[in-house]
Amino acid sequence: MELFVGEGNPHCLKVLAALEVTGVQCGVQFINHEEKVVPFLSRPALPALLLPSRQHLFSPNTICRYLFELNGPESSNQCNQWLEWEATVLQPVLFRALHMAVLQGKGSEEVAKVLQGPLNVLDQSLGKGSTTYLTGEAVSVADVVLWGALHPVLSDSSLALSAHQSVKAWFDRVAAERGCQSAAQKVLQGKGLEAMRSYMQKQPAPQSSQGRDAQPCNSSPAESEEGDRAVSEEEMEAAVLTWGKDLNACSQATEKQHPIMPQEGKRNVLITSALPYVNNVPHLGNIIGCVLSADVFSRYGRLRGWNVLFVCGTDEYGTATENKAREEGLTPKQICDKYHAVHSSIYKWFQIDFDFFGRTTTEKQTEIAQDIFWRLQKNGFLVEDTVEQLRCESCQRFLADRFVEGTCPHCSYPEARGDQCDKCGRLINAVELREPQCKVCRQTPVIRSSKHLFLDLPKLESQLEQWLEKSTSSGDWTANAKQITRSWLRDGLKPRCITRDLLWGTPVPHPDFKEKVFYVWFDAPIGYLSITANYTDQWEKWWKNPHQVELYNFMAKDNVPFHSVVFPCSLLGAQDNYTLVNHLVATEYLNYEDTKFSKSRGIGVFGDMAKDTGIPSDVWRFYLLYVRPEGQDSAFSWADMALKNNSELLNNLGNFINRAGMFVTKFFEGCVPVMELQQEDKKLLAVVGWELQQYIQLMDKVKIRDALKHILNISRHGNQYIQVNEPWKKIKGGESERRRAGTVTGVSVNIACLLSVMLLPYMPAVSQTIRDQLNAPQSCINTMLQGPGTFVCALRAGHRIGAVSPLFQKLEADQIEALKKRFGGQQPEDEPSNKKVQIGASARPAAVPAPAAVAKVQAAVGSDPEKAKQLAKAVAEQGDKVRALKSQKAEKDVIAGEVAKLLDLKKQLALAEGKNPEPAPQKGKKK
Repeated sequence: MELFVGEGNPHCLKVLAALEVTGVQCGVQFINHEEKVVPFLSRPALPALLLPSRQHLFSPNTICRYLFELNGPESSNQCNQWLEWEATVLQPVLFRALHMAVLQGKGSEEVAKVLQGPLNVLDQSLGKGSTTYLTGEAVSVADVVLWGALHPVLSDSSLALSAHQSVKAWFDRVAAERGCQSAAQKVLQGKGLEAMRSYMQKQPAPQSSQGRDAQPCNSSPAESEEGDRAVSEEEMEAAVLTWGKDLNACSQATEKQHPIMPQEGKRNVLITSALPYVNNVPHLGNIIGCVLSADVFSRYGRLRGWNVLFVCGTDEYGTATENKAREEGLTPKQICDKYHAVHSSIYKWFQIDFDFFGRTTTEKQTEIAQDIFWRLQKNGFLVEDTVEQLRCESCQRFLADRFVEGTCPHCSYPEARGDQCDKCGRLINAVELREPQCKVCRQTPVIRSSKHLFLDLPKLESQLEQWLEKSTSSGDWTANAKQITRSWLRDGLKPRCITRDLLWGTPVPHPDFKEKVFYVWFDAPIGYLSITANYTDQWEKWWKNPHQVELYNFMAKDNVPFHSVVFPCSLLGAQDNYTLVNHLVATEYLNYEDTKFSKSRGIGVFGDMAKDTGIPSDVWRFYLLYVRPEGQDSAFSWADMALKNNSELLNNLGNFINRAGMFVTKFFEGCVPVMELQQEDKKLLAVVGWELQQYIQLMDKVKIRDALKHILNISRHGNQYIQVNEPWKKIKGGESERRRAGTVTGVSVNIACLLSVMLLPYMPAVSQTIRDQLNAPQSCINTMLQGPGTFVCALRAGHRIGAVSPLFQKLEADQIEALKKRFGGQQPEDEPSNKKVQIGASARPAAVPAPAAVAKVQAAVGSDPEKAKQLAKAVAEQGDKVRALKSQKAEKDVIAGEVAKLLDLKKQLALAEGKNPEPAPQKGKKK
């Protein structure tokens, strides 16, 4: 092993201390901060640990945990909690303190003030504990990590620790450990804080609120949290004033009155979700990319008091529908009816609250599409051209891309489609196929010319660019939407065909093209208009009203060009005052575990399967929004879903809300007690109010995933508040202690009420359940999110709450493992398991044994010393990999997959040594 560190880097101090304390044999190299050690990272990262397996660890805490676990036991839960606290709470605050001390030359008093919150938490914990160190009588990885993090500031004699005696005593004890002072000397060179100047100058300035784009997509939303905020007296007083306000009597929530129409003096928001193609059952990635994200934003908009209309529907015309109809022996209309009902059922179960969910196969679609067509024709934006196509003389029709297959001209794959080869991925013009066949009758088609109509995009390019400049600068377009749009414009636009030789589609009304239909890319976006027209005859008040209506389009990134370039060009060319998109919100892709969703291979969860898992739809919504691919691709993971359910929903959010309600029921006979606010309570109100403001700012910008962080932060603050004040103990004390218990309980149950409102866009059923349990006034849901955020005392003293019960259930490991196997794809039943070898470095679940390394040594049977030697090496390397994953706190399913490989290797090693292997059953850890 080789450890790479740099002078003056505080993170290198703790890993070097861990190395010295554990005595692990490892080379150490001091290198420049700019040197790149980890090849696949885009920027230098120190410290970094190169393992014997040639893998790299580059998270400081992960390296420390790995070193401690290499020759010792696994880290305890308590130890892991301290490491998480250090990374998510202490580090951001510490970074600000170091920035102030090293670069700004701030005095010790100001630095100490910044650190006061985390030091209070650490001091209280050490003071209450009966052990010498954080987790026991022996120094642990948590002690070394926290000591190493705090050493640069706490070793400065000017920083008084008189108020934190427990911290001081603990800090001195750890410093006396073998190697700690040595590590500090090597990293800081005896120069103290000054040694860190070069390192700190290369770091970005600390932010008051950081985004998530640079973070791993499945990381905790708390990872960018800055810890204990410094709260001013002014903030506390403002929070108390807001707390004392009445609920908005005029904002009583009412049922939506249909049809919803634009209103003068209101913010009128029209929301569309990309129309799902009718014959595809949507998978989780489709759901989060379009309808679920749009649903969350529309619910939020209503809470903000906006006048919102949310429309969507199934996209039903095109080649794929004709193909599906042929496969199932139905007419295209019957296919559309069948799958429209499937889509409707799925979205209803996921609680997608459309104002109208329609379809594109309607008379309104034909009427509006043909009107736009004639306007484009009249305004000179359509041109004719001739295209060479394949025609089946037997079927007497030109063959659309999906109706022909043949041999790929690039890789010779024999079943390439007329638009793309599934093997090499190259795009194909159907006439380029070798040995083409009509998929309907299997006859060989011939090449014929066919006349088509094209939208003259080059002629519209200048208009488009002027509009884009205005829309992208004033609206909330996601970064990927802007980038994809720019890439289309960079090389200049080209005319785009809008007609097709198909039967199933909107008819082209031009007499010279009467046997053709509109190409689906031209036709489908017009579905937004026709679906609205089927909702209300006054649809033009939404779609021809750009000065009064704001349009939000939600979609996955592959749909961006059609919404940012092609469809706007159609509407601009029509010259009929159409409402164009103001805010284009595009997600990246959601993958399934380490692969892609595939209905045919049984890989991944599709919408019609989710409800059969027994997991409530609100939990599905929460997790999909938690891993929403806002800035980069993310992945659905069963293990991660269980972890987030059990930690964030059950132990954090649910635990706080349940405790708050139970205290009212158990200690105060179901009535909210009198609240006498002290300084601590006022500070909490200010902190919660700040989190609410951040939530609103992010949601206004459609940062749905980032905003969720602040809901979970509030419940974390609440749990800490309860834990520090211990109302269950104070209720047994004297009068003043009982009053204190009442205040803590009353404040907590009001925070729970606020959380129910903030949760409504994300988890509507859970939100309603909380409000039912608290018997919360209906008007609270329209009060809390007004303006920049209004955290009022909605449940006043004397308010009687309802029956309280747990909100969430634990997802057990065996339940998750069974679901993962069920949705992980099928292996051929007649294939021996020891031949199911998958080549590649990515982790596989336990159902797929034998990594690539085993393939070379798998034939070992009987006693074979040479094979045994090879296998022993493979076992050692795999064991190293498993330990590395455990120290990284990798997902349980990933670890389980690698453990399965290790066991398989050990079994083969036993065979090679001539032994009869008896694999010991794995013992599950007790929860």
